[in-house]
Amino acid sequence: QVRVVESGGGLVQAGDSLRLSCVASGRTFSPTAMGWFRQAPGKEREFVAGIKRSTRTTNYADSLKGRFTIATDNAKNWVYLQMNSLKPEDTAVYYCAITEHPIFQVSDGASYEYWGQGTQVTVSS
Repeated sequence: QVRVVESGGGLVQAGDSLRLSCVASGRTFSPTAMGWFRQAPGKEREFVAGIKRSTRTTNYADSLKGRFTIATDNAKNWVYLQMNSLKPEDTAVYYCAITEHPIFQVSDGASYEYWGQGTQVTVSS
């Protein structure tokens, strides 16, 4: 059993920064990719950022490039999302996703088999 837990969400003002963390625990496993997705009220879930662990290759939603950064600590199965210059439209529940299988597109949510419960990020104007 693999457990995925996110942390670091909260209420901030526009322009502030937040760092989300995600850790996977449970049985011994080796993720091939880790990603962040978000879902705002009344909207569909959308891709935020992803990283392939073997190559450290990253990919971001076009609208978030330059403000968000994903990084991973391979030794401890952690993945982070640094969010800078936050805007009210970044308000959403942020989910961490992990896969142990080969993945072609880190932006494809269907490719991940393990998901966290989500952490709320609220950005006030």
